[in-house]
Amino acid sequence: MSKRGKLILFGAMSGFLLLVVGMAAIFGSAGRNEEFQPQNEFKLDPWISIQLGPIDMSINKAVLYLALASGLTIFTMMWIANRMKERPNRVQTAVELLYGLMRNNIAGPQNLSTQMALKWFPFIGALFLFIWFSNLIGYIPLPTNTEETINVAGFELPAFSLYAATANISVPLVLTLIVWFSYNIEGIRAKGVIGYFKSWIPAGTKGPMVLMIFPIEVISHFVRLISLSVRLFANILAGHLLILFMGGGLAVILGLAAIGILTLPMAIAFFIFEVGLVATLQAFIFATLTAIYLGGATAETH
Repeated sequence: MSKRGKLILFGAMSGFLLLVVGMAAIFGSAGRNEEFQPQNEFKLDPWISIQLGPIDMSINKAVLYLALASGLTIFTMMWIANRMKERPNRVQTAVELLYGLMRNNIAGPQNLSTQMALKWFPFIGALFLFIWFSNLIGYIPLPTNTEETINVAGFELPAFSLYAATANISVPLVLTLIVWFSYNIEGIRAKGVIGYFKSWIPAGTKGPMVLMIFPIEVISHFVRLISLSVRLFANILAGHLLILFMGGGLAVILGLAAIGILTLPMAIAFFIFEVGLVATLQAFIFATLTAIYLGGATAETH
């Protein structure tokens, strides 16, 4: 960023802080709510408790969002498979563009060989769609907030709230474990156990350098478990927190109801940015890295 840009950004932030301080002085603590706990938006209260020994399989809102994403993924894949026509309509044109993105950019020759693409494209495509739908559903208000209820015709119904299954670390972690085991097993099947682990060492490396590089490679493969899962989790969680705080949470915490005039436009901007870019980008990155890992595990050279 240029010096001028930094000065403009600093001036904008300083002006925003001055407005906040000014409103605090003028309006006092109107709107303060000591009971408001932002973290409760991501709390998973069991709707139907199911306990199998030490394993908690209770039905909660995360299960609902996963079921919705799974249903949309299955429907989309079946629609693509069964509804293609020679003369595509607008919907089919959009679907074909999406298919082209998955087939050519994610599972394309730059990431996977032709044979590997034929074998693994259904998995990678389904993975992209599942994460994409999970992310997008997370920005649709659904009646899942059981802590706050709305009285409708005498019935206490859950309040509307935003939640994304991918904002829970367990979901990206499970997807990452599936990817991690898949590419390692595929590499072993393609090259054998010894050949696969030998491929972790760059060609031409000899002597003591092997003993130095191999442990680094082992660590890097295990670090992928963290980087792949946390990247998706952290980006989606951060987006939801920004929308939550800018949409009114900050005003409640600070006790400055009037600050909502400033933060609400920012919440709308963050919402558009998250839906328009981040939700798709994170699904694309996760699926692309999956293809790269599978391709790298089976490639002839390291």
